[in-house]
Amino acid sequence: MNPSGPSPMPENTCSLLDQSSYDGVIDVLAPPPGSAPDDCLYLALPVRGTASVRRGGASTVLAPGDLLIGTTPHPAGLLRDAECRMIRFRVPCFFLGVRQADVRRAGGLLARGGEGVGALASQFLSTLAGQARAHRARPGNHLARSVSDIVAILVTELLEREAPEYPTGSAEILARLRAHIEENLADPDLSPESIARSQHISVRYLHKLFQQDGTTVGQWVRQRRLDACRRELERPTRRQVSVSAVAHRWGFVSHSHFSRAFRETYGVSPRQWQAYAAARADGDRPAS
Repeated sequence: MNPSGPSPMPENTCSLLDQSSYDGVIDVLAPPPGSAPDDCLYLALPVRGTASVRRGGASTVLAPGDLLIGTTPHPAGLLRDAECRMIRFRVPCFFLGVRQADVRRAGGLLARGGEGVGALASQFLSTLAGQARAHRARPGNHLARSVSDIVAILVTELLEREAPEYPTGSAEILARLRAHIEENLADPDLSPESIARSQHISVRYLHKLFQQDGTTVGQWVRQRRLDACRRELERPTRRQVSVSAVAHRWGFVSHSHFSRAFRETYGVSPRQWQAYAAARADGDRPAS
C-alpha cells in the first residue's frame, strides 16, 4: 500500500481529543464468552504531533486522524516525536470477522483518516474516545457496535488491497462470485454448481479461484451465513425470534449442524450468544 499523503483530521474532533495525553487502551467491545481474550486487533489513532511507521523498508508519515491497525498495542516500526499523542483502541476479532494472522501477515494495516471508509472509522473512533473519557467507563453499546461494524468493513477492505495479485481477470471474477453469494445467502439451494453457473465458469475453476484465496467455496458460504446469523441474533429487535428460525432464514437446513458450526466458529452456542447480546443491550439502557 502506498498512501498518497497525510490527510488532516476534522478540526472539531482534534480540539476534543487534544486536551491531554491519553495513552491507555479503550476497549470498544468486551470479548464475548468463549473467545480468547488476546484475540484482538489494536487501532492507533494519532491526534497530535508527528509519527511515522516503517513497513517493507519504506517509512510513511502518519497524520492526525490516520489509523494504524495491528495485533499489538505498540506496533513494530512505529516512531513518534516528543509531542505525539495517540489514542489506542482494542476490538475483539470476533466482532470484525477477520483473523489476527491475516493482519499479522500483512505487517499491519494503515488507513488514511481523510478518505473513504478510513475517514468514517476515524471520526466514529474519535467520538467514541470522547464519550469514553467523559464517562470514565466503557462507551455506549450502540455506538460501540457501530464502530466495530465500520472497522470490520475497513479492515476487510485493507486486507483485500494487501492480497497478492491474482492472474489477469480472476480477481474480478472472484469479486463477482462473492457478490452473487452475498445476494443468495438465504437460498438453501446455493451450491458450487449454481455459483459457477452464475458467472459461466466451470465448477473446477470456481474451486481453484477460492483455493487461491486460501479457502474453499463451502467454507466461504458457511462463514458468511454464520456471520449473518450472528448479527441477526444480537439485534435487540430479534431476541424473540427462535434460533432455528434465524438459521433457516440464512440457508441452514439442519439446526444441529448450524449450532455445531456456530459453536466451533465463535466458541459459544447460538442461544448463549443471543442471551449475551441481549444482556449487553440491556446494560446499555439508562435506568428507569
